[in-house]
Amino acid sequence: MSTPAPIPHAHNARTPAPPAGITPHKAAGPWRDALSRLLRSKSACTGLVILALLLLAALFADVLAPYDPVHDTDLYNRLKPPSAEHWLGTDAQGRDIFSRILHGARISLEIGVVSVGISLVLGTLLGAVSGYFGRAVDLVIMRLVDILLAFPSILLAIAIVAILGPDLINAMIAIGIVGIPQFARIVRSSVLAVKEMEFVEAARAIGASDARILFRHILPNCFAPILVQTTLSIGTAILDAAGLSFLGLGAQPPQPEWGLMLKEGQSAFQTAVWVVTFPGLAILLTVLGFNLLGDGLRDALDPRLKR
Repeated sequence: MSTPAPIPHAHNARTPAPPAGITPHKAAGPWRDALSRLLRSKSACTGLVILALLLLAALFADVLAPYDPVHDTDLYNRLKPPSAEHWLGTDAQGRDIFSRILHGARISLEIGVVSVGISLVLGTLLGAVSGYFGRAVDLVIMRLVDILLAFPSILLAIAIVAILGPDLINAMIAIGIVGIPQFARIVRSSVLAVKEMEFVEAARAIGASDARILFRHILPNCFAPILVQTTLSIGTAILDAAGLSFLGLGAQPPQPEWGLMLKEGQSAFQTAVWVVTFPGLAILLTVLGFNLLGDGLRDALDPRLKR
C-alpha cells in the first residue's frame, strides 16, 4: 500500500520582506510626478535655463551692466560695432547696448508679471462665476468675452492705449485687458467639469456656501490649466508690449525697453545692424523660453500622458 503524498505547508500570507539594501518604492504624489516629467523634457529644461538667465540679468542688472543705460551717452562713439569696450556695440546716442538689454530684461519681466496678473485675476474671477452659476450669468459674461475675442488683440490694445495715453503702465493695462478672455474661457471650462464631481456635491450637502465651494474646492482643482495659460501668456505679453513700444504707444524714451530699442535703431539698420539685432534676439529668446516652459508644463500636467 503506497504512502500518501505529504500535504505542503501553507505559505505565509504576509508580504515577503524586500532584499537587503533595497528600500520599498513610495508612490509619488501628482505634483512630484508632474515635476519629474517636466524635468525629463529637454525643451522644458531649455526654457527653464533661458528664463533663469533672464531672471539673473534682471536681478543683477545694476551689477552686471558696465554703463548706465540712460545717462552714459557718448556721441563721439555712436553706432560703434561690438568691441572689447562695448560688447554689443553702441546705439545712435552712444549708449552701451549690452547695458540697455540687461536693464530691459527687468522691464520685460515687469510687463509680463503685471499685465498677466491683471488678466489672471479678472479672467479667473469671470470664468469661475460664469461656469459655476451658469444660466443668465454665464450668458452675459460669455457674450462679453466673445465681443473682446472678436477684435484682433494688438488692435484692441492699440485702441485702449490710444484712449489712456501712450505710456508703459497704460500699455500693461491694455495688454492685461486683452488677455482676460483667454483666462475666462479656460477657467469656465474647467469649472464646468469640476463642479459635477462628488466632492463638490458633498460640500454642498453639508451646507457649504457657494463662495467656499468655488474658491476652496473648485478653483484649486483648476490650477493646472491656469498655470499653463499664465506661463504662455507672459511671453505673449512681452511680445505685445514690444510691439506697442515700437509703434510709440508703450515705453517712452529714454527707457531701455527692447521694443523701443528696435524703434530707435530702425533708421540705422542698414549701417549698424547690431543696433536692432541684439534687442530682437533678446525678445526672441525670452518669448521662446516662456513658450518652451509652457508647452512642457502642459505635457507634464496632462493626466492623459501619465504612465
